Amino acid sequence: MDVSIIIPTYNRLWSLQKAIDSCKKNNDLKVQIIVVDDGSTDGTWDAISNQPGITALKQQHWGKPWAVNYAFGFAEGKYIKFLDSDDWLLPGILEKQFLLAEKEASDIVVSGYEVHDKEQCLSTLPWINCDDFIAQNLGECDSSHYSAFLFKRDFIKDIPHRTSFAAANFASRDDRCFMLEVALKEPKISVLDRSAFGHLFHDKERLQFRNNSGSTCTNYQHQLIYRNILQQLQESGRLTQRRVKAAIKILWPLCTWIAKDNLDEALDLLQWIKTIDPDFKINEPGTIGKMYNTLGFKKTQKILALRRLLKYGIN
Repeated sequence: MDVSIIIPTYNRLWSLQKAIDSCKKNNDLKVQIIVVDDGSTDGTWDAISNQPGITALKQQHWGKPWAVNYAFGFAEGKYIKFLDSDDWLLPGILEKQFLLAEKEASDIVVSGYEVHDKEQCLSTLPWINCDDFIAQNLGECDSSHYSAFLFKRDFIKDIPHRTSFAAANFASRDDRCFMLEVALKEPKISVLDRSAFGHLFHDKERLQFRNNSGSTCTNYQHQLIYRNILQQLQESGRLTQRRVKAAIKILWPLCTWIAKDNLDEALDLLQWIKTIDPDFKINEPGTIGKMYNTLGFKKTQKILALRRLLKYGIN
């Protein structure tokens, strides 16, 4: 088998078939399509269980990471592609990525992607060339989307989607953790300079959090991942100043988001940011920037919380 495509799905019967059909338009390759029904209640299992040309799996509603890990155990392809069930592969992409991977003995072939609504392509997000794949994934610049990539199965076989950063009914940061762990292994990368898949922008249910408690959990997951990854870089002697700066591009906004729910935790994160970069200065524009510089982070966040309470009735 040349490529195994893993598609986890939950209550997306409205979009799933388009995702599956896009994977079948690669006649020159031996493609295994693995669809995992994560306990859907919309008839998904009936639709896929007897469908020819796919490997259909079913599990209780444990969430995307569990579904992906489950599917990986059935994957027979030399290469792996991950695809969400509301997205689709663009024509010919698998052959092009596969041939490039074979030609250059790549661990990963990277590409860009397109963002669509129901009517048209809204934007094309190309792959950005960067000479430090770790810094890129930490946040130095855009790192595309991992559904746009083709992974050599043997290279990622020991990197699961971390279920510790997921819950069945909520989004998680498992894909972010996955890509950072991939980057730490310093893969050989080939670039296919074209879009690999279409990402649908829609207002139906997604895997994102939809409430404050969920957002809090996502933010907590995110900082745990960065603390873990940066510690690994520190212990291996690879935590360069460039990589610290790249991480802070994510960590500082994360600090302000966490402050809305838990100021003490945000203060702890801010202290850690200052520990890894003693030269860090809050550099925000406008009135809020002036408040940070004159009043400090803690007092500014308390004032912002009071303003939210008076304006919206929430902290």
